[in-house]
Amino acid sequence: MSEPTFPPLLQGHPVQGGEDPFERAQAMAALGCDAGTVVYNIQADRLRAAIVFAPEVPLRDAMAMLPLCAVGFQNALGALAPPEVAVHLDWGGLICVNGAACGQFRVAAASASPAEIPDWLVVGWEVALMRTVDAPGETPDVTALYDEGCADVSPVHLIESWSRHTLTWLNRWEEDGNAPLHGEWMGLLRGVGETVEHGGTGGVFLGTDERFGMLIRNDTGTHLQPMSALLGRET
Repeated sequence: MSEPTFPPLLQGHPVQGGEDPFERAQAMAALGCDAGTVVYNIQADRLRAAIVFAPEVPLRDAMAMLPLCAVGFQNALGALAPPEVAVHLDWGGLICVNGAACGQFRVAAASASPAEIPDWLVVGWEVALMRTVDAPGETPDVTALYDEGCADVSPVHLIESWSRHTLTWLNRWEEDGNAPLHGEWMGLLRGVGETVEHGGTGGVFLGTDERFGMLIRNDTGTHLQPMSALLGRET
């Protein structure tokens, strides 16, 4: 299998075996690797990748890199998959294909303080290519790309496409701020208008504020779950 080719400003770093690119990317970032380093692991049953950022804004604003990378992934898979394949995102990082869980985004940063500019921020994701245990139909809320008509989607091409779409959105974000990204992301979010629970707060998911924080309304009012609450957490 050929290695992915990345656009200018991004550098690929493959890892092998069972090594987690998200963990490796954090270690490399802590040691001072270049921003734009993309660590990835292509396995038979799953694809994992992570990208290193060097924010120039406080964490509360830098957390926009999570929805930015997620929108980049949706755009990439949407361009490569058959047109009938629906790709949506969950506020907590879940990747859904045709309504079932197929992958997950994660985020980590050097600092958890919303007001501080972190030395680094890493966004990682993984997506299931094929099932290794359950047969299709046994777990209808969980799926894999190859079960959803995406057997012709090359993992190499998916990483390449994701990196290009993510870089495009990064350039747009730097020029135009959150508004265009927010509009795109809101159109892809699952669960808006439904009852949810995050961080111990339950209620109706109203959407997100201008910094992508989750707005939940219940009998006591409208509550904000900032996106920084997702640091180091899988949902």
